[in-house]
Amino acid sequence: MTKVAVIAHAGKTFGGGLAELRRELERQGIDRPLWFEVSKSKKAPKRVKKALAEGADLIVAWGGDGTVQRCLDVMAGTDATLAVVPAGTANLFASNLGIPKDIAEAVRIGLNGARRKIDVGRIEGERFGVMAGAGLDARMIRDADGTLKDRLGRLAYVWTGVKNARAATFRAQIEVDGTQWYEGEASLVLAGNLGEIFAGVEAFEDAKPDDGELELGVVRAEGLVEWARTAARAAVGKPSDSPFVHQTRARMVEVKLDRKVPYELDGGARDAIKRFDVEVEPGAIGVRVPSGGES
Repeated sequence: MTKVAVIAHAGKTFGGGLAELRRELERQGIDRPLWFEVSKSKKAPKRVKKALAEGADLIVAWGGDGTVQRCLDVMAGTDATLAVVPAGTANLFASNLGIPKDIAEAVRIGLNGARRKIDVGRIEGERFGVMAGAGLDARMIRDADGTLKDRLGRLAYVWTGVKNARAATFRAQIEVDGTQWYEGEASLVLAGNLGEIFAGVEAFEDAKPDDGELELGVVRAEGLVEWARTAARAAVGKPSDSPFVHQTRARMVEVKLDRKVPYELDGGARDAIKRFDVEVEPGAIGVRVPSGGES
């Protein structure tokens, strides 16, 4: 019999909020889930570990991509299954897997949907489900954190993206699966497990979360004009067609930069780094997705 635990970011809400989530779980037969609320996503791992220790085999994550990332970081490699009720700003993990921002439907999928085994990425000892990047995206996310994102939602990223597009490039040396792949100027190094990274824009048009590989992209655009051209190409066609974009696939990536640059994973800002590795963990976690998804 399935034992359900809820890991809820109490600061995230939509629809009828957590009260509606409780009612919907009860309506669908789960009247006594393990229930953990956290004030910040970084507090979720401790609660996930407690839920697993108490025998939970289905963990429902209520929150945005940061909350989901904290949950899957702990759950990867276990037999427990992750369900998502997307209550954040971008909800890229959920939208890429077809999970809607609708409490009743997300709960139905979480309890009765198909179980799909997907890959996760790993960088600096942390796992991610959507992407990890160094450079412009990390600066955007860092500057959008807090009240600006709360006030403007996704528009906060547009605002901080324009501001940071003027930042100077850095020099990058990148090895892919043991072979030198790229050396030159860069404004963004991005590893992706899923394709959509912002508001319907596909950064990696052929990305599959269960192919045992990560997508890897380097953007060398500098300044507003070159970034505008790159963004326009991504919005109307394939980002890889841009002269400022280089893409490949990889299982293991080694990156060396000429100076420290901030990085992010799944929308969470992290400290600046000068050297880092990214690797894939194939089929590391089971996720409930709409029926008809690969199981």
